[in-house]
Amino acid sequence: MSGFIVLLVLIAIIVIPNIKIVPQAKAYVIERLGSYMTTWGNGLHIKIPFIDRVASIVSLKEIVKDFAPQPVITKDNVTMQIDTVVYFQITDSKLYTYGVENPISAIENLTATTLRNIIGELELDQTLTSRDIINSKMRAILDEATDPWGIKVNRVEVKNIIPPRDIQEAMEKQMRAERERREKILQAEGEKKSSILIAEGEKESAILRAEAKKEAQIRIAEGEALALLKMKQAEADGIKLLKESKIDESILTLKSFDALSNLANGQSTKIIVPSNLQDIATLGTTIKEMLNDKKTSK
Repeated sequence: MSGFIVLLVLIAIIVIPNIKIVPQAKAYVIERLGSYMTTWGNGLHIKIPFIDRVASIVSLKEIVKDFAPQPVITKDNVTMQIDTVVYFQITDSKLYTYGVENPISAIENLTATTLRNIIGELELDQTLTSRDIINSKMRAILDEATDPWGIKVNRVEVKNIIPPRDIQEAMEKQMRAERERREKILQAEGEKKSSILIAEGEKESAILRAEAKKEAQIRIAEGEALALLKMKQAEADGIKLLKESKIDESILTLKSFDALSNLANGQSTKIIVPSNLQDIATLGTTIKEMLNDKKTSK
């Protein structure tokens, strides 16, 4: 009985460590008697004790490596520091395990040499303004170079470009001068627009004043014309009324005589004698005789 228990304990000690559960996004590279045998994906696996062994555990996730700044020299002999970030993923666990010794270090050295080659073909100004070109060239070169290592380079980014101190000071002075130039241009444009708006405002004001004056003159002329029209209309209505009342010439002459008498009794120093004064006198004599005959008959 004790021997059976011992046997079970030995089996447990031997078998249990050889039961492997591979998690998601991991891969186990298995060797049998020192040679590559297979690659385990996620799930439950059992290896043969003392014969099989796990050579390496590989992560299938995308890996991000931020490499330290590297000194590079541009085409116009300016030394600067550039650091890069490489995004890569292991696509073949076998090649990654057996393709190169220390793959991360290999990628870092390859990135540094590739960066020096690319920057050596560019001048300082091109280097500062051509990040996309540098990133694209580096990604293409690194992706092709790492294929035998089972690595897929997805993206390469130039993180920082640090020129020498004297170059930085010159660039700062240039940027300051450029900002001052733009400020002066904007100020001049603002003053120009302000002058234009003021001139347009004065023009519109003058136009409105002229239009108001014109409108006032038109209203005054219309008022005077309307008043004159009313006066003429009144005169015409008076003449029409006299004609409709059938007043004969003798009454009109008598009215003229009364007006002359009133004029003579007034304080005026000048008397205007009408041209038909003889007719008026004859009319007066006739009226007097009529009055005398009336008295005699009584």
